[in-house]
This record gives sequence, C-alpha cells and structure tokens, in this order.
Amino acid sequence: MSRWPLVTVPALTLGDLLLWHWSLAGRHDVLALTSGLTLPALAIASVCLAVVAALRLVARGARVPLGLVSRTRPGRAPTAPQAELGAIATTAAAPTAVRPSGGLAAPKPATARPPAARPTAPRPAQVPLTSADR
Repeated sequence: MSRWPLVTVPALTLGDLLLWHWSLAGRHDVLALTSGLTLPALAIASVCLAVVAALRLVARGARVPLGLVSRTRPGRAPTAPQAELGAIATTAAAPTAVRPSGGLAAPKPATARPPAARPTAPRPAQVPLTSADR
C-alpha cells in the first residue's frame, strides 16, 4: 500500500475543517454547508487509514522470518541433522582466501554462530576458476 493516501486524506480533512470554520465565521452559508457535509466522510476515511496503517505496522513487527522458525518444541536442543545443517551452512558461507600463486586456500574453519545469525537463504555456488581465468 502506498503512503500517498495516508498523507493526503488527513491533509484534505484538515483543510476541509479549516474551510468549514472559516465559512461559518464569515457567514458563507453554502460553502459551510458543503464543507460540513464532506467533513464526516473525510474524517472517517482518515481514521480508517490510520487504523489500517497501525495494524500493518504491528503485523510487520510480529512477523518472524521463516529461517528463524524452529521445527522443534521450544526449549529443546536441535537434533543432530539440524545441527549438522547449521555447520554446513556456516562452512559454505565462509570466505576463502586466495594464495599469491593463484590457487585457492582451504576454507576457514566454521565458527559456531547463534541460530539467529545463520543465513536464511542458500547462497549461490561459486564457480571454480579454470586455467584461462588465472
């Protein structure tokens, strides 16, 4: 949803309210009647837009990324396959150093990271260098 209506409709409501007050004070009856009839509809629309925006903000904050959702019950340690997958993910994500001779060094050892710091999406595989690329 764009933010344009969230800014425009309350601005129109405020402008209509100011026009209504000015037209009542200046005894402009037709203008006061017109702006007075449109004011409730604009006020209701402004309140509805504010409620929808607040609900979306709360829903966005309550959403948990799929990579952080545990398939085990809360309080249990991960099973061996889950722990092994975490080690594989950290090994695959570890950068490799390039030797001056052009060959690839062995990957750095995997370090234990908390589950929240693990990558949520698989990274693309690196293409090995050929003799033409060196």
